[in-house]
Amino acid sequence: MSADLLSATCAARRLGITVSTLYSWLGLSDYGLLVIRGKTVSIHYYQGGPRGQGRIRIAAQEVERIKELMRVHPQRLRQRRPRRNQDAYPGIVVTLGLPTP
Repeated sequence: MSADLLSATCAARRLGITVSTLYSWLGLSDYGLLVIRGKTVSIHYYQGGPRGQGRIRIAAQEVERIKELMRVHPQRLRQRRPRRNQDAYPGIVVTLGLPTP
């Protein structure tokens, strides 16, 4: 199974973000701090070189997964109950006002 590996520039272009933002996301993902639309996300990528300091490559399938996580899904507006007009304060059981002599 051959996966297409994309460069950081190409992956950022497909995601619609800058390359520096992608690098920032990868750094946050390494520590488990990347949150996209309220969900913690980890990005799986490859980094070559003898000490892991080479060029970053990301599988095209991983880029598509991240794009899907960024997608906005329409949600229904929750119906709220109308506010009740209260003449009394909750927890207060005595009549309010000045005391009568």
